Amino acid sequence: MEYRQLGASGLTVPALSFGCGTFGGKGPLFSAWGDTDVAEARRLVDICLESGLTMFDTADVYSGGESERILGEAIKGRRQDVLISTKATFRFSDKPNDVGSSRSHLLKTVDAQLKRLGTEYIDLFQLHGFDAKTPVEETLSTLDDLVRAGKIRYLGVSNFSGWHLMKSLAVADRYGYQRYVANQTYYSLIGRDYEWELMPLGVEQGVGAVIWSPLGWGRLTGKIRRGQPLPEKSRLHATAESGPPVPDEHVYKVVDVIDEIARETGKTVPQIALNWLLQRPTVSTVIIGARNEEQLRQNLGAVGWNLTKEQVAKLDAASEATLPYPYWHQRFFAERNPPPV
Repeated sequence: MEYRQLGASGLTVPALSFGCGTFGGKGPLFSAWGDTDVAEARRLVDICLESGLTMFDTADVYSGGESERILGEAIKGRRQDVLISTKATFRFSDKPNDVGSSRSHLLKTVDAQLKRLGTEYIDLFQLHGFDAKTPVEETLSTLDDLVRAGKIRYLGVSNFSGWHLMKSLAVADRYGYQRYVANQTYYSLIGRDYEWELMPLGVEQGVGAVIWSPLGWGRLTGKIRRGQPLPEKSRLHATAESGPPVPDEHVYKVVDVIDEIARETGKTVPQIALNWLLQRPTVSTVIIGARNEEQLRQNLGAVGWNLTKEQVAKLDAASEATLPYPYWHQRFFAERNPPPV
């Protein structure tokens, strides 16, 4: 396993992390992801640790807290060997203050998460989304207190826009609060929006990318092709959320090139898609998921080798999409405003 720095922090993380969204399987969305129980989770954790994958990502809303509880059970007795990454902000219950990034919600939810996880501290805590109704100063001062109390070690965000993140970093710098060092973001060969603004920000501000859904919400598993029905078990069947929208033809165009490279390398479609991400600027770790041992071992095969520059260029060309304004215009001024890739 390759190890990397998490942004500008001193924390070293594995290039691949394990996503625990499949743990629990409660509700229409998460049941489509998987329904891993404690025994299965222990086996998957065993395989991860054998390979050097030591970071596990979850969230309070994953199966209503069940994912965190199962992860806590699966790592019992080996907490010192793992890094725990979790998130909170989305509505957890129908109670008025059980949502957002207010001091009231964060203090309560972090204590609840620590209890479910069976640990005294969270290695990486991320806000799951931006809360525009809570002052940034309130959120950051609360998170700073939690770090100083030893309940959280490093801070990050997820699903923030560029200005959300930059405003937060500026406030942290102004008051001397702990900075965000991670951005858990959607990024894949069929979803390259991250490159437009968040990647340049990450380069300049030292914020490492923690990639979620690197296989494009199940579209780059090797099972999605022209003229073929969706696999029987696919998160694309979920009624609660269909994932990032992508035109079918764009997916097929990218998969065609991946198939070509798969024949050249002997690697699988997911391995190629993951390896491409691991060569992008700012990427600290890529979260992989797995319903079973076979899927996990296949995804672990994304490390230990690299695509050639020519293969990367082919994938870049096939996956390129029209940029929105002002990003397409900024490309005309590459002399003094170069892209990070």
